[in-house]
Parts: sequence; C-alpha cells; structure tokens
Amino acid sequence: MGMKILDKILEFIVSILAGKTLEEKVLKEAAEDPSVVEIPVKKEFVMENQITKNFTLAELIYSATAVKKGIDNKPTEEHYKNMVSLCKNVLQPLREKLGKPITVNSCYRCPKLNAAVGGVKTSQHCNGQAADIEVMGMSNYDLACYIRDNFEFDQLILEFCDNLKNDKNSGWVHVSYKDSGNRKQTLTINKSGTKLGLVK
Repeated sequence: MGMKILDKILEFIVSILAGKTLEEKVLKEAAEDPSVVEIPVKKEFVMENQITKNFTLAELIYSATAVKKGIDNKPTEEHYKNMVSLCKNVLQPLREKLGKPITVNSCYRCPKLNAAVGGVKTSQHCNGQAADIEVMGMSNYDLACYIRDNFEFDQLILEFCDNLKNDKNSGWVHVSYKDSGNRKQTLTINKSGTKLGLVK
C-alpha cells in the first residue's frame, strides 16, 4: 500500500517538473524569437474627440436637456462609429462644399435622453446615425435641397419650417446616413402633418 502511494507521489512530482520544463522551454523560445509565441491582446477602443476636421464628439453628444437632467449621453462603440460615418460622408463634405459652419442642434441621444426630449423609440438619433442641422444665413429648405441633390443619405427631413417667408432659419434639417441600405427618403414635417418630398 505504501509503495503505491509513493509511486503516485513520484508520478505527481515528475508531471510538475515536466510541465515546468515545458513552460521554461516556451518562455525561452519566445525570448529568442517573439514570433514563436503570439499572445493575443485585446486593444481598448478609444473614442477620439476630433472626429473630422470640423466636427467633434463633444458637440455631437451635447444636449442642454442632458446637462439639465444629469443624463450621461455617452455613446457605445457602435454608435460612435455610426457618428464617424455620418461626419465623413455627409457633415464634413457638406461643410467643405458650402464653406460655412454647420450648427448641430442634436445628434446622438441615448435612450434616456431620447425619451426626455420626446423622441420616438426608433429614432436614428439613438444609433448615432442622424443629426439635426442648420447653416446660418441659408434657408433650411435650400439646405435640404442641396443635401438631396449632392449627397448619399438615408432620410432627409425638413422639419417645422413653417415660417420660412419671415425666417429662413425657421425649423431645421434632419439628415441620417447608414453604411449600407440608404433609402434616400425625403419628407417634410410641420404643423400640418407629414408629407413626402421637400415642401416649401
């Protein structure tokens, strides 16, 4: 009985030594040639504030309502990437073509913020795919038409521009962009309801 226990102990010691020897061998080979052993390292995703030349993450997530109500309007990695696409494909090239600053009234809204401002649950603002914009000195109708005629977009909405005759900056322009499957849908929403196309 005693010999069997001794054999087991010896077997255990040998297995430990063998494992240690193998570990030392691997470490030695790795030191001599790092390509022998590749240890995958997950890189932490970094949300850069400067998304494009003229647009920052700070302005795209800013909301007076969020500040007032203490809502953390921080986007997820996916939603951040959607904002980058929106900026690179619509907002920045639009800024450069017009040669004028673009005011972003609203872009990303986390679900809590979206509910606080009365947005619909399916709003593309919640995905970081949409922005409500204006260009000072330019009619929002003209701005919407310019985007329609020159850019790829998913949805383009002329919103609450009921007083364009007296105020060219009445209302705002809602524009959204997706990396694929853009519908090129144009709508006008005002006090009288929703209409297809851009209606002055």
